[in-house]
Amino acid sequence: MKTVITFGTFDVFHVGHINLLQRAASFGDQLFVGVSTDALNYSKKSRYPIYNEADRMKIINSLRYVNLCFPEESLEKKAEYIKYYKADVLVMGNDWEGKFDQFKSLCEVVYLPRTPSVSTTELIEVISSTGNA
Repeated sequence: MKTVITFGTFDVFHVGHINLLQRAASFGDQLFVGVSTDALNYSKKSRYPIYNEADRMKIINSLRYVNLCFPEESLEKKAEYIKYYKADVLVMGNDWEGKFDQFKSLCEVVYLPRTPSVSTTELIEVISSTGNA
């Protein structure tokens, strides 16, 4: 059985997230998804996600493409997660192109094109600018 792993925050869930997860799942028989914890997101972006980690994990777990969802607590633990879940393929968006090549000794690394014109950060900015956030 071929296992695919990917990681993300998956805040303000949108079609770009669906596209990534659906395409990632096509690289194997099962898809495992690491969802950034609230603390990890704060350490990366100096802000908490709109949706808390429990809600984001519930959303990801509900998708038919996803076989397992787990909390990603640290960027430095990616190799540990790959080994622990025995991943054969790591899939990430191409905005991360080259940043995970050090894991090629552990598994295949694939970067997928992002969905054009869809970005969580841009969605949050648009929502905030309307005064509804």
